[in-house]
Amino acid sequence: MTISLEKDLNGKVAVITGGGGILCGCMAKALGEYGVKVAVLDLNEQAAQKVADEIVAAGGQSIGVKCNVLDAGSIREAHQKVKDAFGPIDILINGAGGNHPKGTTDSEFFSPSDLDKENFKTFYNLDADSIRFVFDLNFMGTLLPTQEFSRDMIEKGGVILNISSMNAFTPLTKIPAYSAAKAAISNFTQWLAVHFSKSNIRVNAIAPGFFVTDQNRALLTNPDGSYTARSEKILRNTPMGRFGLPEELLGTMLYLLDENMSGFVTGVVVPIDGGFSAYSGV
Repeated sequence: MTISLEKDLNGKVAVITGGGGILCGCMAKALGEYGVKVAVLDLNEQAAQKVADEIVAAGGQSIGVKCNVLDAGSIREAHQKVKDAFGPIDILINGAGGNHPKGTTDSEFFSPSDLDKENFKTFYNLDADSIRFVFDLNFMGTLLPTQEFSRDMIEKGGVILNISSMNAFTPLTKIPAYSAAKAAISNFTQWLAVHFSKSNIRVNAIAPGFFVTDQNRALLTNPDGSYTARSEKILRNTPMGRFGLPEELLGTMLYLLDENMSGFVTGVVVPIDGGFSAYSGV
């Protein structure tokens, strides 16, 4: 059997939420290069349109669409725009997600003396609304778009790709809400894969390790571009000793989206992490 991504993916219609960001924007542009008609969805309409414009400038077909993945009405409206432009979708990438500072502790390990520190975030004064926001953005922001866009796949089949994280395997210190939410994504991926298994809809996820993005740049790098103490700890525990590049997500993404390469693969969460999840630190 000869496998050709150009032939296999050409003409497919893909929706990618969070497509205005660095990682998902890179994925969207890669799909455009293989002839996929790409709908770039993002709460930031300008960011979505910028990625779509780059795809079109490179000879592809793409539209940028504003979409709030926590608002069912906004998702339905975005879905209609995609269908009007390209027809029913074949591929859904649930890329929207993120963290919130108020759902993050200031220290890695609790100490009773922390309770006496002014404006110091411990486990005991984490903001409930912010934790709820983080969980909703990541989990509900995957579930709700899937409920809407997977309807196009019921008769003809399709592929759903979720974005999990290293936090889903082993939670990172300081970010309990984000870690729990990404663990939920991995679990939901497996559940959904089984649920849709008789409908010719495959569901998988990738779990990126550490990549520098707009969301985490301030946590990983100092103003002068040097690494923070947290970055140094991450790199010491990443056997390959560096951060990932957005382009290094693409091979796994394309493999999981292509029916000829991964037609019997569903319900898996693939780490792309430079060995982080395999390393015990010893």
